[in-house]
Amino acid sequence: MPRRQLRVTGAAEAPLRAALRALRTTLDVPDAFPAEALAEAERAAAAPRLPDHDATDIPLFTIDPPTSVDLDQAMHLSRRESGGYRVRYAIADVAAYVTPGGAVDTEAHRRVTTLYFPDEKVPLHPTALSEGAASLLPGQSRPAVLWTIDLDEDGRAEHTDVRRALVRSRAKLDYAGVQRAIDDGTAEEPVALLRDIGTLRERLEAERGGISLNVPEQEIVERDGTYEPAYRAPLPADGWNAQISLLTGMAAADLMITSGTGILRTLPTAPDGAVGACAVPPRRCASTGRTTSRTRNSYAPSTPGSRTTPPSSRSARRCCAARATRRSAAASSPNTPCTPRSPPPTPTAPPPCAASSTATPPSCASAACAGAGVPQWVLAALDELPKEMAEGTRRGNMVERECVDIVEAALLKDRVGELFDAVVVDVKDHEPAVGTVQLTDPAIVARVEGGPAALPLGERLRVRLTQADPTAAKVRFAPA
Repeated sequence: MPRRQLRVTGAAEAPLRAALRALRTTLDVPDAFPAEALAEAERAAAAPRLPDHDATDIPLFTIDPPTSVDLDQAMHLSRRESGGYRVRYAIADVAAYVTPGGAVDTEAHRRVTTLYFPDEKVPLHPTALSEGAASLLPGQSRPAVLWTIDLDEDGRAEHTDVRRALVRSRAKLDYAGVQRAIDDGTAEEPVALLRDIGTLRERLEAERGGISLNVPEQEIVERDGTYEPAYRAPLPADGWNAQISLLTGMAAADLMITSGTGILRTLPTAPDGAVGACAVPPRRCASTGRTTSRTRNSYAPSTPGSRTTPPSSRSARRCCAARATRRSAAASSPNTPCTPRSPPPTPTAPPPCAASSTATPPSCASAACAGAGVPQWVLAALDELPKEMAEGTRRGNMVERECVDIVEAALLKDRVGELFDAVVVDVKDHEPAVGTVQLTDPAIVARVEGGPAALPLGERLRVRLTQADPTAAKVRFAPA
């Protein structure tokens, strides 16, 4: 859904930011790190456990938002002399800084994940590590988990190697700059190959029935003392970068499944009807001459891919597909222990370091690749890790939902009774007159109810704002 990556600018005393501070108190969100954890992080930053392998000759680069300083992933892409491609992907090595059972590790297990609020983030690790010594900042030598994945000419993985190594990023790039350089032909080959490899991997994803949803980001900005929402459409470079990340996650999954040790984040089959709901009614696509597919077991035919589909329908289908995957993920635990006897689940996790509060998954993968035994502290952590990851997901979703409700209610509180153009992006299974609409302007996604008839999924709808209460964090629309 286009509800993620909210950002608020403006003075700290602004009413909206005050409401967000109050929300952090209400949700008992961790604030400052314990003094012991801060002191331990400073010591670790000054004396990390460095790896033996030196890979600082590889000219890695990072791709992140322009203001990001917690850079945990870097890459280098090249062609192989024998044909195909070589992907090198470095992930900041948390285990080089965090002592199992220490103060930083204990606090990380309590926090589980970084929480992103519109006005600030609540980090997983102290900033001395996450934005300093452990960040893959350009020109700095850093310990990392370095993946080398060889692909054939079609983008299929042929060989994987992973080891701890000392790396050095050469450049901090951003998505917009990468996109411009690729589009105008000025990108150097390691960056230009992002499009080539990303496109091949997207094609393979579609062949296996997978999807990547180009979900818009919602931004809240302050102008002249008022708040205005806006959507930011993801760039193709966002998707290509995500494919490199997913490739690494799948390589890690293969290694952990082979060794029978590790934790995977998986996505169960969507509930009955969820995939079919992604398909826009045929009459909406009549002008394109395309036939809408309603497939039970595969997401791909029911999700947007054609630029000729009407914009409102493309948006609705993306949102419906996103909701289908969320409902599916809520159906059962997303964290599956690896056993060599189990059939491999479909990996949907982020790269291995991002899936844990410490460094458990990359330790499993690197040990499996080297044919070495998994450290005892890793095996001990695996017992509790699925529950911690599930709690982290629940907490992150709650923060996102509550933030969105507060922001949208504050934006609309003086506009009750007004009419808006919208698209119906979701309809409740057992209450077809209740659902969700995405407004064209302003950039709002909210509940719609109170109409006499079933809502037309994927169709445009004129709606009236009936409630916008910041104190209750609630926004409601009704069909006009």
